[in-house]
Amino acid sequence: MTAPKTLSQEEAFARIRLLRSANIGPVSYAQLLLRFGTAIGALEALPDLAKRGSKRDYRPAPRERVEREITAARKAGARYVFHDMPEYPPLLAEMENAPPIITVRGDMALAGKPCVAMVGARNASAAAVKLARDFARGLGEGGFTVVSGLARGIDGACHEGALSCSNGPHTIGVIASGIDIAYPPQHTKLQEQIASDALLIAEEAPGTQPRGQHFPKRNRIIAGLALGTVVVEAAPKSGSLITARLAGEAGREVMAIPGSPLEARSHGCNHLIREGAVLVQEPEDVIELLSGFDGVPRSSFREATPAYDYTPEDMSQAEPADIESLLTTAPVSVDELIRQSGESAGAVQMALLELEIAGKLVRHAGGRVSLA
Repeated sequence: MTAPKTLSQEEAFARIRLLRSANIGPVSYAQLLLRFGTAIGALEALPDLAKRGSKRDYRPAPRERVEREITAARKAGARYVFHDMPEYPPLLAEMENAPPIITVRGDMALAGKPCVAMVGARNASAAAVKLARDFARGLGEGGFTVVSGLARGIDGACHEGALSCSNGPHTIGVIASGIDIAYPPQHTKLQEQIASDALLIAEEAPGTQPRGQHFPKRNRIIAGLALGTVVVEAAPKSGSLITARLAGEAGREVMAIPGSPLEARSHGCNHLIREGAVLVQEPEDVIELLSGFDGVPRSSFREATPAYDYTPEDMSQAEPADIESLLTTAPVSVDELIRQSGESAGAVQMALLELEIAGKLVRHAGGRVSLA
């Protein structure tokens, strides 16, 4: 989508309201703007779209709720950045399901510089915490912005190291709560320091407490902001490996610091290296790898999944019930639905959008969908 010449207050309000409406996610938000041109037009169309998906009592988010949210954001000293603003982070915009609206506090210029994500265990070893702090400081001194998630352990150490650079603070904190909620509580002071001296980013609405489903969403932003992700110390099946997978799927570099096979907290990093992540041992390894990054990662941890594209002219109609009959709770690619239905690509996308607004559809990574 191209940037509008101007964004009126009315349209900005409508965009926030559209995104906060039930069953609207980044993909459906983008499709609705493409289909109707404005969020104002999309909001007017939502009840009819939901009705085609067999939900007859759909109502967009109440205006009063959005008004309270905007007031809370202003009180917190935060502002909204929309997907088509020039200051929206360009690498994040390339993600398949990038957040259409983020709230921020601090210096957005940090997101425009070369970024590297650093993640790791919450219950990290003392040695790994020191390593992460020193590593992040070295990356910041080398001109990189260090992105992490403000969790206990490795994340907090990375932020502390990048804040202490002699050339100024070089870190971005991405949180799973609203911009006005500090989490975890023991990082309240650190979160405020990042917001004041560096950059704090949230996708959830102000006032939102962190919940389990918010953390994978936060992880995709961490991975999406950066040229590559470094995993410092992580157990198998940890959230850090989710961030690494998302980075790999986006075609970014995936790196890991190796550890002893006798230490369980090193098994995740060693697994990443075995599966194709690049082994790094000092900040200079990362700087050398990412300084010449041309969009083709040396790591082979995951293959990028192309997103399906379409144009407004493709947005013809198909019966949602016909497309729904092809779906189960097992995820399937949209391309497969197009092949099996015999409908045009745009017609299938529109039917899926109507099913999603009606609460019947769940979107998955890699352009796959399933019944809710």
